[in-house]
Amino acid sequence: MTQPTDGGGPRERPSGAVPLLELKGVSKRFGAVQALHEVDFDVREGEVTALVGDNGAGKSVTIKCIAGIYPIDDGEILWEGEPVSISGPKDSSALGIEIVYQDLALADNLDVVQNMYLGREELTPLHALDETKMEQRCSETLKSLSVTTIRSVRQTVAGLSGGQRQSIAVAKAVMWNSRLVILDEPTAALGVAQTRQVLDLVKRLAEQGLAVMLVSHNLHDIFEVADHITVLRLGQDVARFNTKDTNQREVVEAITAGRLSTVPGQEEGVPA
Repeated sequence: MTQPTDGGGPRERPSGAVPLLELKGVSKRFGAVQALHEVDFDVREGEVTALVGDNGAGKSVTIKCIAGIYPIDDGEILWEGEPVSISGPKDSSALGIEIVYQDLALADNLDVVQNMYLGREELTPLHALDETKMEQRCSETLKSLSVTTIRSVRQTVAGLSGGQRQSIAVAKAVMWNSRLVILDEPTAALGVAQTRQVLDLVKRLAEQGLAVMLVSHNLHDIFEVADHITVLRLGQDVARFNTKDTNQREVVEAITAGRLSTVPGQEEGVPA
């Protein structure tokens, strides 16, 4: 259910287990530009939490703060209820955070196995590539996610469809003992059938107990797979919803006109 905030927008704070990842009052500045202002956000295991907002709302900055690409200026990041310092991508990866960016970061000239193990290759005692072990583990990972549309793990990525590429990128993320998977616009530029394939995959990630953070402009996709929705507007979290208790109209209203705690460029202390 939704609750009003001090700023007047609907907010929802789920009860129950401690969130796997929680941002509390996180702010980020780039010179005179306030990219994030006291953002609160959390993700729980076994759930899909969507982060939505218009262009420039701060979604990408939030992802990069979690990834350790941008250090936060204020606030704190908690992992399983304990404060953590994420000063670089290695820190983020060590916690079990994997991010699938919109460009997927796949090498077209390499096959599926080579892409999934790129930079993390398995070696034999003689320091040769352990092709059999890598191929077997890739096949097992794809099977566990019910990815059945890929004919062979030895075909090159260049010959795969958009949906198949997205599946490979997600499988690559979950193969490394990840606990939180962040998906940045996973259905962008995909057709209807490919979108269905990716959304089914997102549901399976949550069913396997992973925490999933979904960043997307497509509200139809979000309402199909997300359990909770957090709305960013001009770098501030202006609303939280339980998906089952809201509708697209309310979410769009929050995206376009959500009440701000402070207006960028306005002196502090003057109400928004």
